[in-house]
Amino acid sequence: MTATAPVRLQDVAPPLDILPYGRPFIDDDDIAAVCAVLRSQWLTTGPAVEAFEAALAAEVGAADAVACASGTAALHLACLALGLGPGDGLIVPAITFAATANCARFVGAEAIFADVDPETGLMEAEHVAAAAGRAIRAGIRPRAVAPVHFAGQLVDLQGLRAQAADLDLAVVEDACHALGAAVDSEDGAVRGRVGACDDSVMTVFSFHPVKSVTMGEGGAVTTNDPALARRLRDFRGHGITRNPAAFADTAASRGADGRANPWYYEMADIGFNYRASDIACALGRSQLDKLAHFVASRRAIARRYESALAPLAPLFRPLARCSGRAHAWHLYVVRIDFAAIGCDRATLMRSLAAVGIGSQVHYIPLHRQPYYRRRYGEVFLPGAEQYYSRCLSLPLFVGLGDGDIQRIVRVLADTLATGCRP
Repeated sequence: MTATAPVRLQDVAPPLDILPYGRPFIDDDDIAAVCAVLRSQWLTTGPAVEAFEAALAAEVGAADAVACASGTAALHLACLALGLGPGDGLIVPAITFAATANCARFVGAEAIFADVDPETGLMEAEHVAAAAGRAIRAGIRPRAVAPVHFAGQLVDLQGLRAQAADLDLAVVEDACHALGAAVDSEDGAVRGRVGACDDSVMTVFSFHPVKSVTMGEGGAVTTNDPALARRLRDFRGHGITRNPAAFADTAASRGADGRANPWYYEMADIGFNYRASDIACALGRSQLDKLAHFVASRRAIARRYESALAPLAPLFRPLARCSGRAHAWHLYVVRIDFAAIGCDRATLMRSLAAVGIGSQVHYIPLHRQPYYRRRYGEVFLPGAEQYYSRCLSLPLFVGLGDGDIQRIVRVLADTLATGCRP
């Protein structure tokens, strides 16, 4: 675990005029780290990338971390490293960002949509089994499953891993929401950190600006498998290797004296330019030093939300919490009974926006998206539909103060009295 650097931030920030649903926290240390790279001889893949990868691997407890250009690139690299292709299927929850499913299509495989628990938004083992059965009947061979730690809460990985083993599926965790999440321990010790790959072959992270830790844009894959790590790195850089021992093209790799030629490289597979820059990784490395503070702040904000929303229950309810799991709180999602409050979601969002409060819907179920409806037809997933009908994400970011939360909840409470009518 990396040391936590001091952060110059008041515990309770003054109310902001405009409250987006998410935003990054950048301090002077982050700016100095980026400026140091700009003054160096490295801008793209250099020592800052290696330093960030080492820090991330140490933070989560994995043997290796491979940084890349985005969370989407990380998902694509994971599918490439597994060798997924036409005829194969990747099981993904219907409630997630499009990239979780799109990465299967990038490699010619099929996305297999699974239902979720409407109270948590999480895919569980029984949903994986049902999705696998549906895929097999359609002639698709399920080869992997990508559980999503939605909003920052871990799925039941042990139960899901057991189901995946029965179906001979590789498990790739989509932890783009969940850096800092863990399995709770009764003795208070940190264990089961997301990214350690205790129950998976790879874990994928995103460092988009609204995530707890940002690189501006960036992603990473952690793994304990050295062969997968090598494949991830090769595919990240055009499929090119500079290891003469890896391939048999001795004419290109070795000279008459048997030594590797100094210009040697070989392209073993079609790869991509998914490299991360030193600029982005310097920011990410500085941000990682503050991860413990960021997660603690988000958990404190979530507790204040729960207290403030309690008088509005059961019409406004947070997502259900799973016992034994330490939440990272990427999103604060409220389930709202729109029919009972006499206000539809679009009207409520516009009412919030009119007073400077941002909100968002995470997510429209993927099986509803036009591309996937054309490809797979109508898929009925009742848990995902029930979740989607009631969800709304409220502002959550480091620096959101008590006054901001009171302001947000006051607008929600007003809807009970007015039904969103002015």
